[in-house]
Amino acid sequence: MIAIIDYGMGNLRSVQKAFEKVGFEAAVTSEPKVVLEADKVVLPGVGAFADCMHNLEQGGFIEPILKVIADGRPFLGICLGLQLLFTESEEFGIHKGLNVIPGRVLRFPEGLAENGEALKVPHMGWNQLTLCGDSPLFKGVEAGTNVYFVHSYFVKPDDESVVAAKTAYGMEFCSAIRRDNVMATQFHPEKSQEKGLQMLKNFAELKA
Repeated sequence: MIAIIDYGMGNLRSVQKAFEKVGFEAAVTSEPKVVLEADKVVLPGVGAFADCMHNLEQGGFIEPILKVIADGRPFLGICLGLQLLFTESEEFGIHKGLNVIPGRVLRFPEGLAENGEALKVPHMGWNQLTLCGDSPLFKGVEAGTNVYFVHSYFVKPDDESVVAAKTAYGMEFCSAIRRDNVMATQFHPEKSQEKGLQMLKNFAELKA
């Protein structure tokens, strides 16, 4: 069973429908017990980092998330769900994250485009992936694949070896990570058409 964590912030139904489209049932749940019992877990998210961490804590999800990851079960973070895995974020002050992946969440600096044009923040729309390392999420996905982004902040891991993909937006930033059973994307696979659906299918087919 795939559990999609409902902590009050996230595009949950679209993620659920995307899994259904590739032939897998996924349950949206606000129950920590269901997360603890799941074979695979998805942490989506939109909104402010500190609010999401507060909701995860209030909902009783932090210990189940850490237990699922420690058990080696497949875990997928999407958009803010990637950022929450990191040590801290500088969004509206310094706020502590789950600290699963050591590193920080930083805001895009504006005006860094190589062609001299002002960089718009948030980074919104389609952009390319440069694949790094070996992530099962990208099986059947080619380098240069376009995926859909909406974000003003990006992750900077302490350990470069966890970077599974990079993307250029005025600067090169980490757009996906992978460490053992933990995978996460800054972009939205559920909004990234055929290749995004392939990634969700790859995740759903992983052995728990």
